[in-house]
Amino acid sequence: MSRIDIDLNPVTFITVDAIGQPGERVFYLQGKTEDQVVTLLVEKYQIQTLALAIENLMAELQEKAPGLVDASPEYDEEAMMLEPPLDPLFRVGELSLGYQPEQDLLVLIAKEVPTALTESEDDLSEVRFWCTRSQLWSMGRWGIELASRGRPVWPSTGEPILPPGEFSPKNNGHKTTP
Repeated sequence: MSRIDIDLNPVTFITVDAIGQPGERVFYLQGKTEDQVVTLLVEKYQIQTLALAIENLMAELQEKAPGLVDASPEYDEEAMMLEPPLDPLFRVGELSLGYQPEQDLLVLIAKEVPTALTESEDDLSEVRFWCTRSQLWSMGRWGIELASRGRPVWPSTGEPILPPGEFSPKNNGHKTTP
């Protein structure tokens, strides 16, 4: 597969979403411009980590540049849904954030996960989503909500609680009943 290098500058919309039942969901990152839609595969933990990084970046920007026009993390859940068809370009291995103060835009950089065929870092596909602060902050808040809709977890470890009847070390080997 040849290297993909895409700059969506600026996006008209960006979201994360999942398809499937908790425990079996597939997570996606999707951004679009007037004439292009880009969909990538991501992991749930990447969405959670990204959401935290966005929250931290927003707090840092508010502290370091108090004169910036306020941004909003508000979102409409129905508007955050993926646009079909879903044809992911690649699986994301690394996500990073940046800020361009002259245009007051944030950039979300998604790099492909390396494979056995990857000879160097320069061969990895990359998509850059240029977003307003409100767009990315809203996506981060939606990502937090989306991730929380998964399987329940043990408070002590954060590991998923398995369905009744399945072995779980937290049950000391005892089966739980429905």
